[in-house]
Amino acid sequence: MIRFPTDLAQAAGSDGEIRAGATDLAERRRTMAGEGPLVDLRDVAEARNIEVAADGRTRIGALVTIAALAHDEHVSGGYPGLAQAAGGLATPQIRAVGTVGGNLLQHTRCWYYRAPEAECFKKGGAMCSARKGDHLWHACVELGPCASVHASTLGMALLAYDARIDIVGATMRTVADLYGDGSDPTAHNALPPGAVLRGIEIDPPRRGERSVYLRATSRARAEWPLVEVLVRIGVEAGVIAWAKVAVGAVAGVPLRLPQVEAALVGAPAQAEALVAIAALAREGTAPLPMTAYTVDLLEGVVADALERALVADPVGGS
Repeated sequence: MIRFPTDLAQAAGSDGEIRAGATDLAERRRTMAGEGPLVDLRDVAEARNIEVAADGRTRIGALVTIAALAHDEHVSGGYPGLAQAAGGLATPQIRAVGTVGGNLLQHTRCWYYRAPEAECFKKGGAMCSARKGDHLWHACVELGPCASVHASTLGMALLAYDARIDIVGATMRTVADLYGDGSDPTAHNALPPGAVLRGIEIDPPRRGERSVYLRATSRARAEWPLVEVLVRIGVEAGVIAWAKVAVGAVAGVPLRLPQVEAALVGAPAQAEALVAIAALAREGTAPLPMTAYTVDLLEGVVADALERALVADPVGGS
């Protein structure tokens, strides 16, 4: 059965999976990782725009396509790291139909979860098949029994922007609330049953901000990241005045690196000073036997992103 609500209030509380771009949903249903009735948002007109409020805050509707987000002039000018992240994920074909909300709420890409014959925590089982199997692309940060990593590039990016969320049918305040602490092995996110994501809100662009998104992959194009990083820094009088650093593909939820952020504040805005700070990204990692390599990747990608951020064009000019 398929329902076609005309607004998100009608969609909220529905007994069925939400379908928007369906780039993830169609694949999951093909591999038996999704079933039951659908709630198709085809006829919903709201949440399809990027709007700038009078106070400078930017609102991104959940039904905005990833391609539209990547190419929006206001986003690329005021939030360049976010635009880079949107433009770097998946393929042009997927970005053209995939939505912001769909990317934020997609399910894990763990090959055991996606295998029709496999049972795991997220499919109602009582084990994590990856822990004793092939976990080459799995977590290097332990948050709970499930070893899979969260697949949302935009979730990681919006975490670095301290984005707030608008939910129909629930009270949640931030993107971090959307994912929780990652300890529940059965959950893909912390969105309550029946709730629907309406949009994202970001504070006004910070003049002088420098931001960079960077990912490491096993091939050049159309590949899931092994590690991804978004760095935002402010430089004043040759010193880093503030910093936001988020990482993805290393744990069951996107993460901030508070130890790296704290060390950056007050550090000289020079590439040589960033090497030791990037090494702090290793703190808290606990790789599985096959994911030890990602700890080195994490440190290296953080260092590279920090160095690139130093020479990035500042928002609004220098």
